[in-house]
Amino acid sequence: MAIASSPPNLLMTTMNKAVNWARTRSMWPASFGLACCAIEMMATGAAHNDLARFGMEVFRASPRQADLMIVAGRVSQKMAPVLRQVYDQMAEPKWVISMGACASTGGMFNNYALVQGVDQVVPVDMYVPGCPPGPQSLMHGILALQQGIMDGEMVR
Repeated sequence: MAIASSPPNLLMTTMNKAVNWARTRSMWPASFGLACCAIEMMATGAAHNDLARFGMEVFRASPRQADLMIVAGRVSQKMAPVLRQVYDQMAEPKWVISMGACASTGGMFNNYALVQGVDQVVPVDMYVPGCPPGPQSLMHGILALQQGIMDGEMVR
């Protein structure tokens, strides 16, 4: 006879919340700036906007030390395999933010040389719209991603 429903385990519920809190407060982004959106991404890490408040003060150069990839700018067909390789080398769990119209949909560049959306190469968790989106928009996307992780919606 199967049990219809059991009460949630209080210890595991608390542990999951603690793990999700730790994940959101120690995200280390890997910068993957490809075009004009990269300038806005760099401005987000500057002192005026201060990403250190959210536990991500250093953009990592090595994908093995990063768990958040911010794809900023248009992705060419030649760059797509490199993007995928960097994504595959990142630590688990990992998340991806698509920053700007070009990274999200190809933008105004509808031609054979560009990928029409980075979601064709890697799974995207958060889209930040704009051309180019400002630092406040990227920070809003990061905070929305963190809230999704805290709520347990962004689990891989």
